[in-house]
Amino acid sequence: MQKQKVILVTGGNRGLGLETCRQLAAMGHRVLLGGRDLEAATEAAQALAADMVEGVRLDVTSPSDIDALVRHIDQKYGRLDALVNNAGIMIDGDLGHSTSIRVADIDAVERTLRVNTLGPMMLINAMLPLMERVDDARIVNISSGMGQLSDMGGNYPGYRLSKTALNAMTRIYAAELDPARFRVNAVCPGWVRTDMGGSNAELSPEEGVDTAIWLATSDDATRSGGFFRKRKPIDW
Repeated sequence: MQKQKVILVTGGNRGLGLETCRQLAAMGHRVLLGGRDLEAATEAAQALAADMVEGVRLDVTSPSDIDALVRHIDQKYGRLDALVNNAGIMIDGDLGHSTSIRVADIDAVERTLRVNTLGPMMLINAMLPLMERVDDARIVNISSGMGQLSDMGGNYPGYRLSKTALNAMTRIYAAELDPARFRVNAVCPGWVRTDMGGSNAELSPEEGVDTAIWLATSDDATRSGGFFRKRKPIDW
């Protein structure tokens, strides 16, 4: 029987994050469902499994939110087994702006980098002392094929740059953290039917979160430092 883990999922009150929380709780893990709005996070947690999922306030760009959550996890659970960095935004083209890098909205690019890349970095650094208390800690960064240098296309510069940087960050942490105690990996969920992916996407949320859950929980999951889609390594 698999050991019960304490797992934090950011952006957990909708889409892929919500489905990740649902499946982790069904597996018997203690799940912290992070959301920028505490009421929304709490309602989502209670709708899933009030005894297994706890809604917590977490804006990944807010140092005060992060510090408060570290203290809460330390006092209530004493450790953190896994962190799923799922929170992300895709705002290139908002307000009718073009998505071309030639006329990029620099404010939108900077905001995207803060949420999609710098937020996860701040959160990882803050959570490391809690994760160092376990023997097999997992960090799963939800990335995208739009961040693959091997298949890079045009448009959506903020989102593409943020995910490419997130992939680089994954490799850096994998290199710096003890591979005997940490597994740090990135995931491309694929094209999933969420608010971001749209209704025509090919995958259901249940299918889209499979690889992230595998990396966060499975004893058979791969070693540190990879980029995965459908449980198979893909090019950076």
